[in-house]
Amino acid sequence: MKNNQLLPFERNRYYAGKMLTSADFQAEQNYVNNKRRFVNNMMFGSGIVCGCNVLSLDDLSLLIESGMAIDDYGREIVIASSVVKKLSAIDGFDSVSGDKAFLCLKYREDNVHTVYSVGYQDNKSSEYEYNRINESYDLFLIDAANVPSRVSLENELLTKQTLYSDDDHRITLVVPSQIPKGKSVKVVVRVDKISAKPVILSYESVLQIPVFTTDNQSRELVIGIEDVNLKEDGFVEKEYWITAQDVPVESAELVIKAGSTLLKTDGHELSVPDVSPIKVSIVDTDIESLITREISKPSLELRTGLNSSDYLVLACIELVRTESAYIIDKINDSAVKKYIASPSQHFERTKLSAFFADAPRIEKRENNVERKIHAENIGNSSSGHIQVATGTLEIPLGDKVKKGDIRYSGEIMHGLGKGNVYIEIGYEQFAEDSSLGMSAKSTVYGNAELFNFGSENIPDVETAVKVLNDKGSFIVAAKIGREPEYLTLTYRWVAIRFPSGNDLGLLESASNKSITVETPTVILGTKDSYFFNVNFNNMEKCSVAYELTEEGSGEITAEGVYTAPAKEGVFEIRIFCVENPSICTYAYAIVKKKGLENT
Repeated sequence: MKNNQLLPFERNRYYAGKMLTSADFQAEQNYVNNKRRFVNNMMFGSGIVCGCNVLSLDDLSLLIESGMAIDDYGREIVIASSVVKKLSAIDGFDSVSGDKAFLCLKYREDNVHTVYSVGYQDNKSSEYEYNRINESYDLFLIDAANVPSRVSLENELLTKQTLYSDDDHRITLVVPSQIPKGKSVKVVVRVDKISAKPVILSYESVLQIPVFTTDNQSRELVIGIEDVNLKEDGFVEKEYWITAQDVPVESAELVIKAGSTLLKTDGHELSVPDVSPIKVSIVDTDIESLITREISKPSLELRTGLNSSDYLVLACIELVRTESAYIIDKINDSAVKKYIASPSQHFERTKLSAFFADAPRIEKRENNVERKIHAENIGNSSSGHIQVATGTLEIPLGDKVKKGDIRYSGEIMHGLGKGNVYIEIGYEQFAEDSSLGMSAKSTVYGNAELFNFGSENIPDVETAVKVLNDKGSFIVAAKIGREPEYLTLTYRWVAIRFPSGNDLGLLESASNKSITVETPTVILGTKDSYFFNVNFNNMEKCSVAYELTEEGSGEITAEGVYTAPAKEGVFEIRIFCVENPSICTYAYAIVKKKGLENT
């Protein structure tokens, strides 16, 4: 049911002797529902109130957690309990053709509870009628290319001036059109990439600000962005701050100084036409009143009709296409999911906000910008860093498998591109863990038979991996050693691409650079914890990784917090730069039993 007409509000007028029919009771329900939904839309907007998180269970399945949302028509959508869905079983899957799809949530009404209609012969209705309406929901997929764009509800508080535009780029200056006296405001220079053509752009000019001052009390501001290299539809912004003087004027102009603009594309200097001055108003009011007035100006038609949609987007699902199916590569909801700040959460928000302070002014914000790929990213091996990808795979056995049979997985895209990639697989299972008192997931790499004792039933299977270098994929073969009790084998795979040779000059780049540990040797009691802080010498700070050089020497987190084992000894921790592992150092933990630390 698509309820896109909430107005006008019309309710029953009751009087003595009035005959009430089903139409009157329906009007009563419509009045209450529409008034509530109208208030929901005007006061809260649309989005997620709580929950509705989307998680990947494996390459083919999703978990949608319970939650509550409000759509653009003010209708409440409740997912009463978490649901698990196979990707291929979600409506709209067959229409997905690209590498991205949006998982959407939609309000639905179902007629339920069939009852006998007493007066069906008199009013010629059916013999049975539905007695209730159940409010429910639908989940469906939309190909990213088919999602309609939402129109921004522009207000008059921001002024945008195009500084330069061609077939490849558009450079825009954004500034508030009304500025309170004595207040600081942000001036933004934004570069948008329009084409797919690879072009490096640099822009610089002088902005004259007669009624304003910069942080160093200057009336001129140098603005610009250097060596911008964007993908299509990407953008980069640079922010500046100026302060309006408390002077008796009502307007001012921001002027690009004549002859000050320098524009280069791929190192070639271009001429830039003059830009008209940007006119702003100087107002005597506070910021909160100014903003409240401006965002409340749009009419009811604009507020309710501009972007009305009967569904909400829960997540963007990035997909990898194999020869036989789509598999889930990544789920991203931060960029597409919209939340509603519920008043009931005000106390909790206030308490959590106390842990944060205003951040320093941010000079640069980027989206979709070309950058080097670090160790945790997946991409082109030419970046020169170790690249890692992981996932799960299943090998169906069937119910007639015998000892000596060989079964194969489907072709699996590892996502690291073409070329030599190392693949390791490990058998993954849920088994009862006596130490936890519950079932837990474990992964066994290597000969799984070594762990086949007690209550664990690990299949006797010999495996091999065939890497298809020219396709960026691999296939796993499994030879059955004895008849398993399972119909499907589940494996965790890890793909690693290493830098080749010394093409990147990693050793040269490490010259005169080093990292050291603040306290390289510490004495700890058993099970004690210690944080190994790192100093950077002749180099910028970078991401570091920690690893233990021998088994049974305790545990260490990705952040560098070491926890000593239950036994005594001297244990070594290796610390290295993620981007250049040749830059490394070592720390040592001397572990003694409690009460013996000072002996």
